[in-house]
This record gives sequence, structure tokens and C-alpha cells, in this order.
Amino acid sequence: MRQNALIVMIAVFGAGAVLLGAWGAHGLRGVLDAHSLGVWQTAVRFQFWHVLALVAALLLPSTSRARRVALWAFAVGIVLFCGSLYALAMGAPTAIGFVTPIGGLVFVVGWIALAVAVGRRRRD
Repeated sequence: MRQNALIVMIAVFGAGAVLLGAWGAHGLRGVLDAHSLGVWQTAVRFQFWHVLALVAALLLPSTSRARRVALWAFAVGIVLFCGSLYALAMGAPTAIGFVTPIGGLVFVVGWIALAVAVGRRRRD
């Protein structure tokens, strides 16, 4: 993926986290029950953290395969993990919950790939 496209994707994910967090805090209060708001907040929190992980991966001076895997895994993880939590909080069928742990595993792959990318960079 081209650098500019990555930056745009990260910016969209970051702006989305801010907007979704604000909507959850203000627009969904009184609409969702406490449990659903908690699920929403978890999704926002994970989205923010993984936007930062995307920035860290992007800033690596390496173009290694591990770096590319980390970038893709964090982006896919945001869509799967956070997206499924947003959907569940809004009342989607509970069957969508099978996507959440898949997204979580993809996040783990991203973190491992980031560690490998950093480790390889240090050896170069």
C-alpha cells in the first residue's frame, strides 16, 4: 500500500474513533443500556490504541514484510474487532460476535509482526 494511502487510512480511523467516541458519550447516552455503552467504549478504546499502533508501524524506517503484515493486521483488526463491537452495541444479532475474537487474533498478529519488524530493523 502506498504511503499516502496509509496516512489517509490512519487519519480516517483516527477521526472515526473521535467521532464514534463522542457519539457514544453524547448521542447514545439514554439510547443504549449501560452494558451496550460499555461495549461501545471498548470498541472506541481499542480503535484509538490501534490507530497509534498503525502510526508506529508506519514510522518504522523498514519496508519489511513484517511491517506490511503489522499495518494490514492492525487495519483489519480495527474493522473486524471494533466494527463487530460497534454492531453488537447497536443491537446486531449476537451471531456477529463470532467476528470479535477473530479481530482480536488479527490484532495479536499485528503486534507480533510489529515486534518482528522492529527486531529485524535493529539487526540491520
